[in-house]
Order: sequence, then structure tokens, then C-alpha cells
Amino acid sequence: MPSIDDNLAFAPASELREMIGEKQVSPVELTALYYERIDRLDSQLHAYLTLCRDEAMQAARDAESAVMRGDDLGALHGVPISIKDLELTKGVRTTSGCLVFKDRIPDEDSIVVERVKASGAIVLGKTNTPEFGHRGTTENKLGDACRNPWNTERTPGGSSGGAAAALAAGLCAISTGSDGGGSVRIPASFCGLYGIKPTQGRVPRYGGRAAPAVANQLSQSGPITRTVKDSAILLQALAGPDARDAGSLRDTPADYLAALDRDVSGLRIGWSPDFGYAAVDPDVVDVCGEAAQVFGELGCKVSDSGFALDAPQEAFRVLFAVNTYASSGYLLHEHGDDLTAYFRANMEYAATLTAADYARALGELDAVKAQFDKYFDEFDLLLSPTMAVPAFEIEQHPTSIGGQEVDPFFGYLPFTYPINAIGHTAASVPCGFSSDGMPIGLHIVGRHGDEETVLAASAAFERAMPWAENRPVVS
Repeated sequence: MPSIDDNLAFAPASELREMIGEKQVSPVELTALYYERIDRLDSQLHAYLTLCRDEAMQAARDAESAVMRGDDLGALHGVPISIKDLELTKGVRTTSGCLVFKDRIPDEDSIVVERVKASGAIVLGKTNTPEFGHRGTTENKLGDACRNPWNTERTPGGSSGGAAAALAAGLCAISTGSDGGGSVRIPASFCGLYGIKPTQGRVPRYGGRAAPAVANQLSQSGPITRTVKDSAILLQALAGPDARDAGSLRDTPADYLAALDRDVSGLRIGWSPDFGYAAVDPDVVDVCGEAAQVFGELGCKVSDSGFALDAPQEAFRVLFAVNTYASSGYLLHEHGDDLTAYFRANMEYAATLTAADYARALGELDAVKAQFDKYFDEFDLLLSPTMAVPAFEIEQHPTSIGGQEVDPFFGYLPFTYPINAIGHTAASVPCGFSSDGMPIGLHIVGRHGDEETVLAASAAFERAMPWAENRPVVS
């Protein structure tokens, strides 16, 4: 039987916030509970790279005092949260998953961390990530690989692998991630959680005063949570323009909590098992195909979309590599031996590319955007598997899926990175398990700027097929 404390550790953040406001639970006791669990369980997962125990306990005491005084409380007041280690944290080590920065202590917070703190959440620590988020799994030179709480021989995904592993195992109440090619949705799918990538520019990015101004066409910070409501709350706290990010959307974010109660009947939804080009594990297709039909029971008009995408792998890789090289390519020449093989290979590839290569990649991705625009003239949402496979063993990236040879870097995530390339919003909802007990996620893709419909559909699916009570082996 789980103890009361264990049940509290797995409560949705929205419930914890309500209990804190009603003085039913203390932020100090709650923060101490999560640290006790981290001390007891994280040696099996390596979900955290850095803990900020002293700062968190002081913040929890301050949060408790605010409750007792009757102060106005933020949307996540007193709720313990983890921060992905790609986000700058003032006074707290920020490594970006890179050995070169193992001792870096920033003197400022990222916009995401500023807004997390403004919401009243308590930052427990920094979660594990591959070097600069450059992989769909979570390994780096800072220590042991991050592991999946459902099976510690397997990856939690990446690049927000530590964020998802920590949340799934009950080592925080809610997590921040970021998604430049699937890095919120991959670990959400592999770890049985909900994750949403916002529209490009919805959540501002900021690499610090010393960072060069580099185009960001792909990456968005976003929530990884136990429930859709928790994601709506955190997204509401994170979204909105900021002058430090010239690419941030200037419009006022919608009311994401209100969207959860929207009637989804009548939505036109297309299902694609493969985007017309992907090799997909039959187990995944079966589970996700059945999940897609649930929307028909909810009154939506679900049909095979016939969606067939021209695979944008090479164009995406050019954009992804060159944009990173513009800000971090110097590391290849100054610290090459300290870099992971995968990041070094990506920077070496970027160094061979020309301005013409970059221009052609942009043109090819414009064509992909046009394909999606045409699709969304007919449908409101697109459903697919989130991942081509369930979570696999550490460092055993698939080279064959469903009997077809695949690229080990891109083959297992064919559905996520195209959505980054077009800037749309998309979410992964837990929808079942593989034959060997690993979580599988359903991918819900929306129009550019339409987080509301993605959240509404996600919440309706959650009510029909709830998942939050499922707990992994390490919990």
C-alpha cells in the first residue's frame, strides 16, 4: 500500500496548489518530501544534475509565510518544480549537459525561470539533458545516463529526459522542458506523461546577456505534467511576449484553463499512422490507432487523413546544426575532447555547410509548411503516434523498425521534428502500453497558434482515458 506521503508526491500540481492555499499541506513539508524521495530513488534514475536544497527550503518557508499572512498567491504557489538544465538559473549551476560548463553559475535567470518563480513555484533542482539538448535520449559526459522509471534499462527519451524521469517517479510535482525536435513530447511518450510543445514563439527564449543573437526557428520551452490541467496552468505562466526574444509572439495568450472545458464534438480530426513515410512499430500503430478512435466516441469526425509528407530530415538537420554552430561552434575548436561524440559530429557537419545549403533547407521547410497548411484547410487536428517505438535500451538507438532500416538519430522520432520545422503546437497524451509494459503516446498536432484546441482535445481524451494513476516501477 502506498503511504499518504507517496500519494501526495503523485498528486497533480493543481491539487497541491489548492491544498497549499487551503492550508491543508505545508510547502515546507511538501518540498522536504520530494527531497526525501530524490535522496532515496534518484540514484536509480540520474534524473537530476544539480539540486538547490538550501534555496528551495528557504523559498518554501517564504511561501508558507505568505500563505499564513493571507497574501495573494501565484498559480503554482508553493508547488515544487524541476527545471531542465538548459535554462539559466541565477546562482545555481547550469551545465547545458556539457562537461565544459560543469561549474558554470549564471548571474541571471532565463525568462522561463523568471516566470516559474513569479508563479510561486519552488525550484528543486536542474534536470538531466543531453549536451545542449542535441539528442532524443539523455546521455552526456557529466555522469551516468538518465534512465526510465518504467524500466531502468531503457531511456526516458530526451532531451527533457531528466524532467520526465523525475516527474514520472514522483521526484517533483511538475516539470519544465524544452522542445527543439520533440524534446518535450519524446520523453512524455516514453515515460507515460503529458507534454505540450507550444507554437513557435509562444514562450520566449533567452540565453543570457552574453549569448549571441541567433535565429531560433525550432525550440520552445513547455510543460511536462501528470495532467492536462497542470500543463495549462504552467503554460499560462510561461506564455507571452518578452522584448529580449525578438521572435516571441506579440499577441496575448489565450485562456488555456478555460479551453479544457470546451466541447470537442464536431472537430474534424485526421489520423495518420506514418505521415506517409515513417517506419513504425506495429505495437505502436495498434495502440495509437485504437486511441484515435476514442475521439469518434467523443463526437469528433475522425477519418484517415491520407496525409503524406515529404520527409524533411535533411533540411531539418541543416537548420538544427547550423543554428547551434552559430552560437556554440567555437566549442568544437576550443574544447573538442570534452564534447560528446554526437554533439561533436553535429558541429563538424555544420562546419561543412554553406549559405546555399542553409537557404535550400529553408526553402524545403517552407514546402513542408505548405503541405501542413493544405492539410489544416480540411482538418482541425492531426493525430499520429508520438514515437515510432516504445522506449528502447540505453544507447541502443533503433536501426530497424517494423522490418525497415532507419537512421538511428531520426528513425525513432519521425513524427516530432517536422512539427518543430513548421512551428505548430503539438502534444503527446498517454494512450496505452506496449506488449512489454512501456508507455505509448498519441500525438495531437494543431494549427499554428491554436494551443486551445490541442488542450481541449487532450483534456477530453484524458477524461475518457485517464492515465494519472499509473505509476512506474521506480516510484
